Amino acid sequence: MDSDLASIQEARDLATAAFEAQKMWAKATQQQVDAVCAAMAEAGFHASERLGRLASEETGYGVPAHKKLKNEFGSRMVWDSIRDLKSVGVVREDTARRIFEIAWPVGVVAGLVPSTNPTSTVFAKALMAVKARDAIVFAPHPSAARCSLEAANVMAQAAETAGAPRGLISCLKQISLPGTQELMNHKNIALILATGGSGMVKAAHSVGKPAYGVGPGNVPVYVDRSADLEKAARYIVASKAFDYSTICATEQAVIADLPIARKLEDLMKAQGAYFVSSEQANALSKVLFFPDGGINPASVGKSPFVLAGMAGFDIPAGSRILVTRLSKVGREEPLSREKLTTVLGWYEADGWEAGCERSIELIQFGGRGHTQIIYATDDKIIMEFGLEKPVFRILVNTMGTLGAIGLTTGVMPSLTLGSGGVGGSITGDNISASHLFNIKRLAYEITTPPPAAFQPPEAPAQPSTVEMEKIVRLVVEEVLKAR
Repeated sequence: MDSDLASIQEARDLATAAFEAQKMWAKATQQQVDAVCAAMAEAGFHASERLGRLASEETGYGVPAHKKLKNEFGSRMVWDSIRDLKSVGVVREDTARRIFEIAWPVGVVAGLVPSTNPTSTVFAKALMAVKARDAIVFAPHPSAARCSLEAANVMAQAAETAGAPRGLISCLKQISLPGTQELMNHKNIALILATGGSGMVKAAHSVGKPAYGVGPGNVPVYVDRSADLEKAARYIVASKAFDYSTICATEQAVIADLPIARKLEDLMKAQGAYFVSSEQANALSKVLFFPDGGINPASVGKSPFVLAGMAGFDIPAGSRILVTRLSKVGREEPLSREKLTTVLGWYEADGWEAGCERSIELIQFGGRGHTQIIYATDDKIIMEFGLEKPVFRILVNTMGTLGAIGLTTGVMPSLTLGSGGVGGSITGDNISASHLFNIKRLAYEITTPPPAAFQPPEAPAQPSTVEMEKIVRLVVEEVLKAR
């Protein structure tokens, strides 16, 4: 109980300090904002390797070298994407409609951080918040408390050295559920930026404050008969193996077009995909999921060798991912769920229409609004997938992990990927600095009011003498009855 109370008090103190710092930071010029953000981005970039190792060691998830790349992405590349964004004063002017749009910071942001991306997420959210002239207080996952705190300290120290007020960026040191809840509910918190599991996102949305939340991503990848199969095989295996599949947009199931299924399988095997037997798949499902369908945290972000060992079988040297052949989608098939580890489902479908239907099944089973991947060269089929899928990122001929976050595509670089209304989120965008400030509109008259607006109302009709006599008589009668 004492640790919970200490966490609650720390949340209150940090939220209060952030509120005071933000009031000062709201007066910063665009030049001051950009100088501070540039310093933060460089500090994060140079700490990427150290914090990548620390994150992997503390959580037991992923690959240090891949976490380094994500940290570099969350610092320098995210900064590059928002560097030219106007976030102070008049940011747009519509001369024809005589409207001036003025940026206005949200205030203090509560940043919830996942254990799967505990340092890169801190880098990206801190940059976005400071660029918007907000303050941010981070609440890390308990299993990643130390590395998230260190990432926040790197950002805070760089910001303060460059001229930002103390307390603009901070992080809970004493982590508890009551402390995180106190932070989200604190009167000085204006917005919640939640990246993590379904429970965390649901909690953020239930507070009653504006919240950007990210739903799960049960991402299907359809490989059409028109695809470049060598590229598809190389990309899919590498993407699923990247940081041991700890990005929510990682591929969860391949849907192979029937005429090319055997060739794609062989090409993926050459890239390090090990196709398990049905008995091995059953053992894996018990390792990855609890009986109620919940993810076993011990299986998250693990190498295929660790998972095979946990499931009681051996795999060949050089294996990078485990592939399980599946025929159903739903509760009766646990491996059709989102798998934040190096296990990939495998389906076959005859034709793109069947591949489309299977994709929608997977998306509806835990991935609504998130991401779909397609490998094809037929533009008609690609567009059909874009038009029909209930997701907000349709990636074409690229990795899911790196394409959805904007490293290999033109979407906004971000580690917080909105899943839209169908996924329980307020937006389907990749969340960036533009989502963390509001717009005031200074609007001049461009059309004179119509004459009817100046027409005085007609005088109400007065009751006649006869009507007044009836009213008086009725009132007298009621009074006499009351006596």
